[in-house]
Amino acid sequence: MNISVVIPLFNEEESLPELTSWIKQVMDDHQFSYEIILVDDGSNDRSWKVIQNLNRDNSNVRGIKFRRNYGKSAALYAGFAETKGDVVVTMDADLQDNPEEIPELYQMITEQNYDLVSGWKKKRHDPVLSKNIPSKFYNWTARRMTGIKIHDFNCGLKAYRSQVVKSIEVYGEMHRYIPVLAKWAGFKKIGEKVVKHQERKYGETKFGMERFIRGPLDLLSVIFISRFSKKPMHFFGVLGSLMFLVGLIATVTVGVNKLMALSQHVSAPRVTDNPYFYMALTAMIIGTQLFLAGFISELVSRNSADRNKYLIEDTLG
Repeated sequence: MNISVVIPLFNEEESLPELTSWIKQVMDDHQFSYEIILVDDGSNDRSWKVIQNLNRDNSNVRGIKFRRNYGKSAALYAGFAETKGDVVVTMDADLQDNPEEIPELYQMITEQNYDLVSGWKKKRHDPVLSKNIPSKFYNWTARRMTGIKIHDFNCGLKAYRSQVVKSIEVYGEMHRYIPVLAKWAGFKKIGEKVVKHQERKYGETKFGMERFIRGPLDLLSVIFISRFSKKPMHFFGVLGSLMFLVGLIATVTVGVNKLMALSQHVSAPRVTDNPYFYMALTAMIIGTQLFLAGFISELVSRNSADRNKYLIEDTLG
């Protein structure tokens, strides 16, 4: 099979018939073998009923239904697990992503040998203050922190080599940073394509203000995981050792000052009356705790079942 199209959705009953018909037309025009996987993320409208009707009319349309709303990342992960195509394309269900982009995305994966191609909504039809400006800031921050030079990490329209989606685990709000997860898994040829962004035709956005909190936190999580998950001692151990050393030096300094004052018969306050003593002691305790956290994390990591996952790209014989 050439292409699997994975579409996570929540309360999108109006747009589904038009979207699947549009995708079918594009696939038929280019003679692609394909499947459309619609993942109903706990919708409380008629979305699942619509999916059932679409499946009866077109055997290429498949459906997955969640018991409740788990989020876009869980929907993508479930959809990825069911894909059979050589190339996997993801898009949103709100008709803001254009299926006409799929053939060129497919060509970039199969002919230009990209592992992942991310869409770039260069011209957006979204509110400037609530979406455009925050999106530009988060994307700039993500580029600086990850080293991946793409402009729109959160664009729903992306194409992947099949091996990519089978090798990553998307959870929480990590759908925003799939390129980072792919790079961490060893898929480093990541490209970008300017795509047409259309105005929402039905309903309203399903993402609230909480994304401004979850997005940055998940970026910090994915950066930490990608850099230190296999070597946590490199982070906790170094930081803990530095804090312990600073505390030790401060403690010795306080003690030496006290001894010098005594040797010169100069009146000096007790060490325990000096606030720097308690600051130094706190630094030593925190440093010890961080070091132990790194040591325990290292033990857990060394016994992890997937510690050496993604090492082998191919085998012969």
